[in-house]
Amino acid sequence: MTVATSVSPPKAGLHYRVSSVMGAEWIKMRSVRSTIWTLTAMTVITLGIAIIAGAVIPAQWHTFPASQRATFDPTSISLRGLLFGQLVIGVLGVMVMSAEYGTGTIRATLAAIPNRPLIVAAKAAVFAMVAAVAGQVLSFGAFFIAQALLSSPARHASLGQPGVLRAVVGSGLIIPVLGLFALGLATIIRYTAGAITAYVGTLLVLPITLDALPSSFSHPILNCLPLQIGDTMASVVSSPGSDWTLSPWAGFGVLCLYALAALVIGAWLMVRRDA
Repeated sequence: MTVATSVSPPKAGLHYRVSSVMGAEWIKMRSVRSTIWTLTAMTVITLGIAIIAGAVIPAQWHTFPASQRATFDPTSISLRGLLFGQLVIGVLGVMVMSAEYGTGTIRATLAAIPNRPLIVAAKAAVFAMVAAVAGQVLSFGAFFIAQALLSSPARHASLGQPGVLRAVVGSGLIIPVLGLFALGLATIIRYTAGAITAYVGTLLVLPITLDALPSSFSHPILNCLPLQIGDTMASVVSSPGSDWTLSPWAGFGVLCLYALAALVIGAWLMVRRDA
């Protein structure tokens, strides 16, 4: 004789705490080589450019025209390497999501944790913490290294000067936000090459293209793009034409909206699409 039993399936996501899902994502992130290699490359490039700038500028100071000396920004010069850091952190942000699609392990992840928005949120939270620490360490490290090397007759900056601490902290904060934007693009596109192309296109190609158009049309758009926002955040001395630009924190808010929109759209598409 057989006995029929009815077992109602558990509701998706009820058996998983957010901390447990984040723990699983942390294990994934730290156990792959791409994380170590990208963070290492970011460190070498960012600090290397700070060293080169701090060592070369004093020797070439006498060749600078008077206008360049007047607008010389030692803070911005020390943080110049973070532009390459923004590229590298974008690659890591893409890989955090797209690598699972490339290898097919996303199916196992979705089978274990059916709550797809929770997966996106956990990946974003773990990645943001790692990228935020890396961004602040590299931003302060690059600043102190470059300022230590900048000697007379070139000017150097200190954290106590107006706007300097804001520039250093803000430049470090841009790193995780851009990384989250890249992660969101990877969630939408799902392919590594396509997501990296979209990220690099937004960061570098789009500004170059717009810059070739009439300024009355291009400048309002350029001021809302990540490249200009990052440059404004890292600057203390206003450059010619700065009237076009958003304020540093207003630009940072726009950048956060980009990242949030990409993540929300990516999570929505993940729910609607098959793995």
